[in-house]
Amino acid sequence: MRSGVKVAVVGGVFAVVVGGVGYGAYNVLDGLGDSGVGGGTDTKATSAEVKTGPVTKDEIAETSKAFLAAWAKGDAAVAADLTNNKGDAEPALIGYSDSAHVTEAVITAGPATGSKVPYTVKATVSYEGKTKPWTYSSELTVVRGLTTGRPLVDWLPSVIHPDLGKGESLETGESETASIEAVDRNGNVLTKEKYPSLGGILDELRKRYSAKAGGTVGIETWINSANADGVDKTLLTLVKGKPGRVPTTLDAKAQAAAETAVKQFSGASVVAVKPSTGEIRAVANNPANGFNAAMQGAQAPGSTMKIVTAALLIEKGLASANSPVECPKEVLYQGTTFHNLKYFSLPPTNTFTSSFAQSCNTAFIKLIDDTKDDAALGKEARDVFGIGLVWKTGVTSVDGSVPEATGGVAAAQYIGQGTVTMNALNMASITATARTGTFRQPVLVPSSLDGRRLVTASRSLSPNVTGQLTDMMRATASWGTGKAAMSSVLGDKGAKTGSAEVDGQGKSNSWFTGFSDDLAAAAVVQSGGHGGDAAGPLVAAVLRAGR
Repeated sequence: MRSGVKVAVVGGVFAVVVGGVGYGAYNVLDGLGDSGVGGGTDTKATSAEVKTGPVTKDEIAETSKAFLAAWAKGDAAVAADLTNNKGDAEPALIGYSDSAHVTEAVITAGPATGSKVPYTVKATVSYEGKTKPWTYSSELTVVRGLTTGRPLVDWLPSVIHPDLGKGESLETGESETASIEAVDRNGNVLTKEKYPSLGGILDELRKRYSAKAGGTVGIETWINSANADGVDKTLLTLVKGKPGRVPTTLDAKAQAAAETAVKQFSGASVVAVKPSTGEIRAVANNPANGFNAAMQGAQAPGSTMKIVTAALLIEKGLASANSPVECPKEVLYQGTTFHNLKYFSLPPTNTFTSSFAQSCNTAFIKLIDDTKDDAALGKEARDVFGIGLVWKTGVTSVDGSVPEATGGVAAAQYIGQGTVTMNALNMASITATARTGTFRQPVLVPSSLDGRRLVTASRSLSPNVTGQLTDMMRATASWGTGKAAMSSVLGDKGAKTGSAEVDGQGKSNSWFTGFSDDLAAAAVVQSGGHGGDAAGPLVAAVLRAGR
């Protein structure tokens, strides 16, 4: 694109056509010299020339127009000189033609919003006689140079492509790995177009398993990850290779329900797991931006953690499903005061089941001293529920964590606050373990594909404890805090709600976990409030679909 180029600038549309047609003396910056636009990277200017204050509407329009025109023309030096970081911008802009092999481009700018200018790129990528159109949208921001005072494009790699990050590059060529065709447990093909939340997972499956799947390489445009262990992201396929087949434990029906459910809330994640096997049936996130928060997140799970706490207290003989427990509106523990939602309390006839079903914090806090072991909760989480054992799911996942703590911090952990962290996968697995009494490590790719060894917990819950725990969850689903969300779910069902307070966040995160027959699911919604209100319906939707 840097030679043999003809450029046209018409009505805000910048068109560049490559192929043997030279262009004459036309300069896209002509007429802009007196406006203070252009003239280079943010280098030192005399004090008399330096402007201050926000960039003006005219400066935003002129600078973005000049930059986009130079980029479309293929003049990387001129375009880079219109940014505040020429050193990084110029090689990236050169790579757009030299490495990504973009041979034609039409860039259409939209109306500015403040200092941000959106635009659509309609490009053509050509490699070894193979050509394909490529369309995407991005945006740039115009800022005032710190030393020159000139209006300049604030350089970020995302100016070139919205998914491009620092240290990453665009490449077109023969793919480094063969393409794959990931299928669900019934042989249905899983694509990122149909299941957007699986985009990052599918990219990782390709990197991990393409060599074992037996496919052949194609010609693609992709983002080279800045991290040696990262996953390259395919943006465009010019020539398809023969895909290798990679089996997963996902269920297309449950996955579709999960994808639809999370669209209700930004910052939502949901995971479904089969308790009898540990097989992951669905994983979905909103936004579906490649980061798999459902399996890689780490946040306080709120009162859903009381599943583990209840198991601990029952195993130690400190409580039972039908034993009476106190539930005052607030309680002081080693200098820290804890209270129930809206300071509710329950009568003296209250049972442990009622405290669990109505999510009474103080009933759990009051029993902590009797455990006589600050590390008891962490041991229960690890030894029974497999939390922190480094799961090998087949893709990247983050295990839950219950670090050692004392005093008020330890007390907070018992109700899912403080330093305890989980994600939707962890909580779905905890629910699955409570359902059967035995931890089965979650898997998304069968271990038979690569021979990896799955971890096991050191012991199971006794049938008696398992029965009490599931009965308490059944009570939560039938008449407790999970009743409304679980009303549409059939079969043998149970649940636990959670609302996790986050410092500096006005509204708590909404957590919900539940089971129906041989399927468990958990969800979290950022700033969703009460667990039954936001996360609950997501879990219910997946449980209904997964039956």
